[in-house]
Amino acid sequence: MVQSTSIKLFQDRNIRTIWDEEQEKWYFSIIDVIAVLTDSDNPRKYWSVLKTRLKSEGSQLATNCSQLKMPGADGKMRETDVADAEQILRLVQSVPSKKAEPFKLWLAKVGNDRIDEMADPELAINRALDFYAKKGYSLDWINQRLKTIEVRKLLTDEWDKGGIKKGMEYALLTDEIYSGWAGLNARSYKKLKGLQKENLRDNMSNLELVLNMLAEVSTTEISKKESPKGLNENIKVARKGAAVAGNARREIEEKTGKSAITGKNAKDLKLIGKK
Repeated sequence: MVQSTSIKLFQDRNIRTIWDEEQEKWYFSIIDVIAVLTDSDNPRKYWSVLKTRLKSEGSQLATNCSQLKMPGADGKMRETDVADAEQILRLVQSVPSKKAEPFKLWLAKVGNDRIDEMADPELAINRALDFYAKKGYSLDWINQRLKTIEVRKLLTDEWDKGGIKKGMEYALLTDEIYSGWAGLNARSYKKLKGLQKENLRDNMSNLELVLNMLAEVSTTEISKKESPKGLNENIKVARKGAAVAGNARREIEEKTGKSAITGKNAKDLKLIGKK
């Protein structure tokens, strides 16, 4: 199964999703769907109780749902109950919610959006821009963030060529890059900024984004030259690329007299203004 994980936004609430390229369908985190439909303080328990009831009623939904690895609040990949769009529609029918109808419309739009983006990749960029604009980010920051997405895609394409597996191996290499230029792995970096489920890069300053982008661009270019195969060889390349940005960071700090790494998140940095 060739997969790509992403976050979809429904009424300012995050829903983790995975696109299966072979089956050409979305899988959605059931826990996240339950959370947005019910506003429950404990959607995991809500789903556990609902799943037991559905099984007792002979519903196939509870028995046919799959488990796929998705990032948790701590950034680690864990097995998570997921369902495709058709199964999610059945789930919506089993959950009393005022949001049921708008959620169904949103679900249909997600599917159509993916088809459109495959035909015209520029649409994906425009939708990402719209995503950040709706969250209230400044246009200058959004433009910088979109560039980092492009750079990240070029890097992961290189990793795919080198036989790197999505999920844990992607995460390990990303940690090598963060550690190499920032001196912090992803978990420690998020802790510094007081983050839990939030995306780390969405809470970086412009300088942090630029340094991380430099690390990833450097890693990509070195990878193109050395053509590493397997995790160990790619780790060595990631360290070399991160060192380039690490050197740049130290020179900037020497010239400015202050740290390039900040414990401030998006709100603290005032990246997010009025919507």
